[in-house]
Order: sequence, then structure tokens, then C-alpha cells
Amino acid sequence: MAKVLCWVWLFPFCWGCYSSSNGVEQIIIKGSDTEVNVALVLAETYMEKEPNVSIAVTGGGSGTGIAALLSGKTHIANASRPMTASELAMARSYGIRPLPLVFAMDALAIVVNKSNPTDSLTMGELGRIFRGDLNSWAAVGGDSVAFSLYGRQSNSGTFLFFREKLLGADYTPALKQMNGTAQIVEAISTDPAGIGYVGVGYLSTKEGQLPANIKVLKISEKKGGPAYSPLDEAQILSGHYPVIRPLYQFIDGEPNGRLLDFLLYSIGEKGQKIVRENGYYPISEQQYAEDMKLMNVEMVSK
Repeated sequence: MAKVLCWVWLFPFCWGCYSSSNGVEQIIIKGSDTEVNVALVLAETYMEKEPNVSIAVTGGGSGTGIAALLSGKTHIANASRPMTASELAMARSYGIRPLPLVFAMDALAIVVNKSNPTDSLTMGELGRIFRGDLNSWAAVGGDSVAFSLYGRQSNSGTFLFFREKLLGADYTPALKQMNGTAQIVEAISTDPAGIGYVGVGYLSTKEGQLPANIKVLKISEKKGGPAYSPLDEAQILSGHYPVIRPLYQFIDGEPNGRLLDFLLYSIGEKGQKIVRENGYYPISEQQYAEDMKLMNVEMVSK
């Protein structure tokens, strides 16, 4: 029997009853393209153990997911950035209380074509490259060829995070804004002058190999300082790699029922194993405790 998704419309947004005629409860997840792959695996494995739950996962960017939460069109907004002041103000005006649950940690990898002789860059060099202050690989010890810059679109949390963390200003107009992370990787694999930023989870395969023709640069805080790789888990967990960020699951108020159960699954032992298997990093015990407090759930062991 086909599932029925019904809606009750309330201006200016709608709240879904998400029920079905055959008793299957639906959970909707929208947002971050960085998170969409791991969210799909979490959803699939959860549905295997809970056949009476149907979870729909779509990407579109962090801004898209947050907008869907504010308009009542999703239960969970996946986002690779915090909510902005304007988004929080809009939430308050709609009577929405967004809870910023963190379910994984991500390292942002800087990728170039495998033929590129450059092995490392500093945080400052990255900022100058993507602001347009530097124009050629020769400025950072590479070949005399102009940078070919790839990034995400402005509705992407990764776009905003990278701008705030490394640029402190707007991107150069020369930035090629791609629809998704996979497009960045594909473009750079055929562009010897290409450089871009991607969530490290997109660079993981079950065989532990990088995508074809892709190199991941090491990053240092300053010139002459030690450079660290986002592919080295020890350097991530120790905090040495400088470009790391939390990955969020925003919800409206304290969850209950199957939604609560799925969120607990995501931050529990099985969910965190899936996070790690998909190239991301598990949350700390401190973050786990903070999530449990936000959901108003009594602390239990993962």
C-alpha cells in the first residue's frame, strides 16, 4: 500500500503529520550535502531495525535544510554550520526553538590535482588564494600557472564556514561555485591548476583510496610550522589539523517518539561507528552529554 504524506497548512508555514495509512511513521531530513551520504547510511540502517519507520533524506545545502525546518517541511535540518542571527530571529518569530545537536565532526580537506607539485599550504595562504590576493601557483612555490578555484554555492554551510574560518572577507569573483562536493572533486581531477575544499568524508572509499587524480594538501597554521593532514585521524582528534567543524542536526524543540529514537541512534555506539566508517569523526563524551541535555534525555552510556 502506498504511503500517504499529509500536511496541515498554517500560515506562514506548514506542519506535517507525516503519517501513513499502513502505520509507517515518516521522518524527513533535509540539508547539508556534506552530511547527506552519512545521513543516508544512518537512515538505511535505522530502518532495517525499525521497519515501521520511513526516513527520507535529501541534500540541497545547509541553508536549504534550515529554511525547511523554519517552514515546517522537515523534522531534521542537517547543517555543516551554526544557524545565523537572521535565521535564529526568524525561528523566534515563528515560535520555533531550534536545538543544535552535533552528531559528527568533519575535517575540511583542501584538494588539488594529483599532478600538482604543491604538498602543503598555510592557513594564511589559503585565505589569500581564495580572496584573490594571490593569482598564481608560483606565489606558493608551485608552477607559473594561474589558480583555478572551486567552491560551493552560497547556500552551502561549507561555503560559509570556509569564508569565515579562512578568508575573513568575500571570495574572489573567480571562484567557480559548484552544486555539490562531488562536482568539485570531479572538476579538480581533470584540472591541473585546480584547488578546492571538500568534507573529508567525500574522500573516503571502502578500500581506503582517494578518488582518481586527487591529492590532499597538508595545512599549517603559519609559515614554517608543522603541516597536518586531514587524512590522519590522530591529527584530527588531537586538534592539530586546523580546519575542523561540527556537523549539526537541527530540530524544533525537544524530540520524542521515533524522532528521538533516531537521534539517539545517530549519537549512540552504532551510529558513531557509521560516522567513522563514512570518513567523519565521532563526537566527544562532552558533546554527547550536551546533546542529551538539549534533548532533555537522562544520560546513558553510548
